[in-house]
Amino acid sequence: MPSDTIKLTHRGGTKMVAHRGVSSLETENTAAAFIAAGNRSYYGVETDIYRTGDGHFICNHDGRSGRICETDLVMEESALADLRALTLKDIDGRSDRGDLILCLPSEYRKICQHYGKHCVPELKSAFTLEEIRALVEIFDGYLEHTTFISFNLNNLILVKQVRPEQDCQFLTSKYTDELPDLLVEHKMNLDIHHSALTAENIKVLHSKGIVINTWTVDDPDRAYELIGWGVDQLTTNILE
Repeated sequence: MPSDTIKLTHRGGTKMVAHRGVSSLETENTAAAFIAAGNRSYYGVETDIYRTGDGHFICNHDGRSGRICETDLVMEESALADLRALTLKDIDGRSDRGDLILCLPSEYRKICQHYGKHCVPELKSAFTLEEIRALVEIFDGYLEHTTFISFNLNNLILVKQVRPEQDCQFLTSKYTDELPDLLVEHKMNLDIHHSALTAENIKVLHSKGIVINTWTVDDPDRAYELIGWGVDQLTTNILE
């Protein structure tokens, strides 16, 4: 188990985003992971949000609890109270910490705001317009320090419908020649897997005024390469 983050000697103008909190040190998407990021130099803290079976919201990546908990419940089929009652595993695999529970988006936002960190919530479910309104309301008062991200383009289109000026980043693992113009059309920025980035396509994206976030980079040498190419943000589990 790592005892601390890996410190980069230089980051240029690249801002670092903690992936699911500092998920190399604390169980992902828990208050402990978010606080660990809050106590470090990260610009932003990323999380993942699903709807629950009874119409609430919960922070979880997989859409089910089995990987990080001994009990396997599906987020979209389970009641919030049942999900919150689960005890999560520590990163050593033991279920011996009562403080590790599934986090609410409102708790995540409060922790980020307390530590002055930028919120980067990933919208995982295919949300309705009313659900998007409710999610935006959770971050009301901190929306200028929030960037919504999603692989589901419609989620972000709905965010823009609720709040046209809201910062959004479209998540993708692939770069295509059509991507820059798509982002310009929808007034969105980009969060792309680092393997899809080259110095050349970064120049194209920047020429169109698109902010580039890249995921998930844990190798320092790759991070330095991307920093040298001028990526704006870098999402990581362990680098700082």
